[in-house]
Amino acid sequence: MNDASPGLRTRLRRVVADTRPLAIPAFRRTFLGQSTAVIGMTVTAVAVPVQLYALTRSSLIVGLAGLVGLVPIIVFGLYGGAVADAVDRRKLSLLSSALTWAVTLVLVAQSVLDVRSPELILVLVAVQSGGFAVSASVRGAIVPLLVPVEHVPAANALTYTASTLGQVLGPLVAGALVGLPGGFGYAYTADAVLFTAALYAAFRLPPLPSAAPAGRPGLRSVVEGLRFLGGNPVLLMSFAVDIAAMVLAMPEALFPQAAATRFDGGVGLLYSAIAIGSILAGLCSGWIGRVRRQGVALTCAVLGWAAAIALAGLVESLWAAVLLLVVAGAADLISAVYRQTILQTYVPDRLRGRLQGVYTVVVSGGPRLGDLRAGAMAAATTLTIAWSGPAIGCVVLVIVAAVSVRPFWRYDSRATTGG
Repeated sequence: MNDASPGLRTRLRRVVADTRPLAIPAFRRTFLGQSTAVIGMTVTAVAVPVQLYALTRSSLIVGLAGLVGLVPIIVFGLYGGAVADAVDRRKLSLLSSALTWAVTLVLVAQSVLDVRSPELILVLVAVQSGGFAVSASVRGAIVPLLVPVEHVPAANALTYTASTLGQVLGPLVAGALVGLPGGFGYAYTADAVLFTAALYAAFRLPPLPSAAPAGRPGLRSVVEGLRFLGGNPVLLMSFAVDIAAMVLAMPEALFPQAAATRFDGGVGLLYSAIAIGSILAGLCSGWIGRVRRQGVALTCAVLGWAAAIALAGLVESLWAAVLLLVVAGAADLISAVYRQTILQTYVPDRLRGRLQGVYTVVVSGGPRLGDLRAGAMAAATTLTIAWSGPAIGCVVLVIVAAVSVRPFWRYDSRATTGG
């Protein structure tokens, strides 16, 4: 019995989430701070559209908030990445986080004072999105500076799992608060309080200057990062497969229609299934860091995502669709971990902020384009075609592209060439 116990523990360590990065104080504080903050940010992400609709009774204005938030993400994601390569990343993380926190305090004030200005809320959304884009770019760039390179996959798996859990808890908290009298003020206050953990974590970071500062950030430094991306097929393919997965196989915009016309309800289950799959995969992610052929692993994960999505759009049973969406969510977490890990370990430190900025734009913009594609196709064709047709096309496209780009298909993390 005693002889079997160590063997069982070893097997469990190979399967369950690898928590070794949490033994490093700087990463542990960053992880806990961001894990707490994402709950609050998700509360605000729910409260803002609810408040806008309550003020205007216009879904167009609610939709405009998404566009207003996307433009700063694109601009400041790229520019913020360039700044991250030119300055101390600890200072930039602290400043961008402080800006995001300050905007949340203004959201609290406008709600408590009953300003009732949709225009003010849209401006605050734009400013907060810009701060988020910069902080997201710098957060990704500092992970390889906080943990050894062999622990980067585990660190990313922990971060994505906690983020997904926060995105599940945040709407529940928001739903409970916005229904109260003065509930919008409570929701934004909850965000402000929870975000102080991220501020504290940024404050406690050690100095993190770039190994080779890029000089004055601007268009030239942004172009240098894009040129590096365009000349490296490994990185380019890791971005391309993500765009294909999100644009061609993102079904969330179709969930309300599916719940109303096919499944006779269950919209909440549909929306939560992908997140549940990601959490389950994160809890069983101990094996991810041991995979060296990361191009192959990323390809297989994207194929698993697209195939599960395609099948979910073909079934008539709500529970079958939910199960397939759970599988898709698990594949999505795996693909996200490998995309981020390839970027963080392949790109030299002097360019890591700029490429992380591009990553922020892709990750934030891809799902929005996917929603637009799905909604337009559903209006012009049928639910099944809009849901499953492009996802099947994604499977074919990713197989052909991955096998054709040999450096990506053969990429081995033990022979990183980007540094």
